[in-house]
Amino acid sequence: MLRSPFTFLRGSAGVMAYDLATTPTTGVRVQACGDCHLLNFGLFATPERNLIFDINDFDETLPAPWEWDIKRLAISFAVAARDLQLSDKDAQAIAVDCVSAYRRRLRKLSKMSPLEVWYDRLDAQMIIDMAPNAKIKKNREQVIAKAKARIGDYLYPTISNEVAGRRRLVDQPPILFHVYQRDFEQRVNMALQDYRLSLPLERRVLLDRYRLEDFVVKAVGIGSVGTHCFVGLFFSAENHPLLLQFKEASPSVLAPFAGKSDFENQGQRVVTGQRLMQSASDIFLGWAQGKNGRHFFVRQLRDMKMSAPIEGASVDQMKLYAELCGLTLARAHAKSGDSALISGYLGKSDTFDLAIGKFAMSYADQNAKDHASLIAAEKSGRIKALREEDL
Repeated sequence: MLRSPFTFLRGSAGVMAYDLATTPTTGVRVQACGDCHLLNFGLFATPERNLIFDINDFDETLPAPWEWDIKRLAISFAVAARDLQLSDKDAQAIAVDCVSAYRRRLRKLSKMSPLEVWYDRLDAQMIIDMAPNAKIKKNREQVIAKAKARIGDYLYPTISNEVAGRRRLVDQPPILFHVYQRDFEQRVNMALQDYRLSLPLERRVLLDRYRLEDFVVKAVGIGSVGTHCFVGLFFSAENHPLLLQFKEASPSVLAPFAGKSDFENQGQRVVTGQRLMQSASDIFLGWAQGKNGRHFFVRQLRDMKMSAPIEGASVDQMKLYAELCGLTLARAHAKSGDSALISGYLGKSDTFDLAIGKFAMSYADQNAKDHASLIAAEKSGRIKALREEDL
């Protein structure tokens, strides 16, 4: 978070939740992402092995005002544009385009049946077909081709080796490493049993085709620092690999302002929110509780998952990506919320788009000040930052 205002924004969903809770809302609630950031969108595989574009991070999901998600998304584009050294005029225009795409798509979705909305999705071929020119079309084809290669079958040989006749994940501290504690294996097996029971019956049958071979700790990203995460390596009887990620779930940062979750297990909160918002979800999604009372949600690791590469992106590229994210968020909100009511509030004009564009720039200024305060606190010794090279 010290690196830049952009990385600070990624890790400060709780700070923004506090700020957004003070802003006016219509009172209309949806299943909110809670951390609706431009890097929490991307490509991944559906159960039918098709590649789609959707929201892919739901650690903070909770029923909440729809405005909070679209504001955070627009702000993330404004801050990212500044990080790319784009002008404030362009940054605001990118944020406006994101909101405009959300508003226009929500209007179309409001005229569809609930089933049509539920089946609606943005797949890889649609993204390619939406490219405005041959160069962008080629770039999208290359990104999609890379995503299709990001599967567990290709990953596990690069992060594992054979030890005493067994396949073991390779220690790569501080990213991946084994835990050698007396009761660790027992705790893992208890969590696995709990996870299995969270799956529908037919998925339990599928999971039972695999055996656990190894289990390691995995480092988490900026927004999840301080939580536990594990990776399990499984094999079928025919030695086909499966990589599952067990990620700790804490109460949503929205909870103090939007209300406590209906689910006692925070992993179940995450899984339910993900299924409500995504157009298609991982077949291994489930939840578990550890022996120490920690809650976890489970998903496949790297199943064609890929975020959009924005490093060095131009104004036009950022506008196109902002449009994709706005379209996707509209569909996610329409699945659980009253799209007609929200669309009626937004109207046909660009008044709302422009207002959120201005708000995004104002909050980007505040975010930069907050980041500067964090740097000052670290330099003065008020807080201590533990860097990766120190581990």
